[in-house]
Amino acid sequence: MANNLQEIEISSKRRSGGFETEAQYYDMIVFCHLKWQVVYDRPQHIISRMANTMKILFIEEPVNQPENDNSGNLMVINENLNVLQPNVSNINEIAAIIPAYVKNNNIAVGWFYSASFCPLLETLEFDTIIYDCMDELSAFREDSSHLIEQEKYLMANADVIFTAGKPLYDSKKQLHHNVHYFPSCADKNHFAQALNNISIPADIGDIKGPIVGYYGTIDESVNLSLLHETAKKMPHISFVMIGKVATTDLPQEANIHYLGMKCYDELPNYLKAIDIAMMPFKLNGGRKYISNTKTLEYMAAGKPIISTKVTDIEHYSSSITLIATADEFTVAITSLVNKNDQEIMKTKYQNILTSNCWDKTVEKMQSILSIFSK
Repeated sequence: MANNLQEIEISSKRRSGGFETEAQYYDMIVFCHLKWQVVYDRPQHIISRMANTMKILFIEEPVNQPENDNSGNLMVINENLNVLQPNVSNINEIAAIIPAYVKNNNIAVGWFYSASFCPLLETLEFDTIIYDCMDELSAFREDSSHLIEQEKYLMANADVIFTAGKPLYDSKKQLHHNVHYFPSCADKNHFAQALNNISIPADIGDIKGPIVGYYGTIDESVNLSLLHETAKKMPHISFVMIGKVATTDLPQEANIHYLGMKCYDELPNYLKAIDIAMMPFKLNGGRKYISNTKTLEYMAAGKPIISTKVTDIEHYSSSITLIATADEFTVAITSLVNKNDQEIMKTKYQNILTSNCWDKTVEKMQSILSIFSK
């Protein structure tokens, strides 16, 4: 990701020498399964805004590098926001290195994005514990029994639970007394750049249109068989897949193009080249609970959208085209390629985007947090 980050390698206090970093006071520690620099998603949008008024340490899942005797790598995003990449063998060992980075023994807020960090609750003290549940993570893993037990423990200790999707809210509110639904939003101004006269990258600019495009992780959640069948039916349409490939079962056709992972800053440039945006998700597993940020990002870029019938995406059925089969996908593409009502579509998009704003979401979250600080 093309963030301007100042990276500082630091080590915990060691008798064997090296150098020491001065621990800092933090108002909040965030524990997240997503890496700050890989995909700019819900955690980055929310936590970067929270950092306007709080000093925050964002801790990623550990990556063990035995050849490196530093306890972690600290990235300084700005004066109020640091990201720690722990160099330990497992999550339990993070607690041992915390004193090297955090000066206060008691932290006002512990913010969890993944239940896998719940063992740290036994050794770290927080005045308020938040669980911002953005996915039903257990639904994405084959052996999820341990993760489910960890989530039960986290929820039992959490003061507040936020959820990214309505199905997630319906699920969690049966298990906790203080659950709030905050759907993911879009960075409207960032993706609206696609409406301007910005450059188109060469690797997509050389592809013959019309282009139906997708960006995001390409894994088992994407209905690749639906994509494959549709591509075979429409050889004159180019299907472009942008993102990290996390599956070996990729359909190969002359009109399916895999461009690899792109950084967040480049996405508007790629969207500029796309004629129709697609979200061909499977409807099983964790996708049942998804609150898809891409829907609103595509809208901000002013692109017609085709999606499978994911629950939270169905809320936008008056503004996007929902499909289930390759035949329906084919009909939808043909219809949208020939449509000329772009202004009507963009007006609908703007109405939706106005009511879905990260700044408003964080303001409401902070209002809930303020109750616990009194």
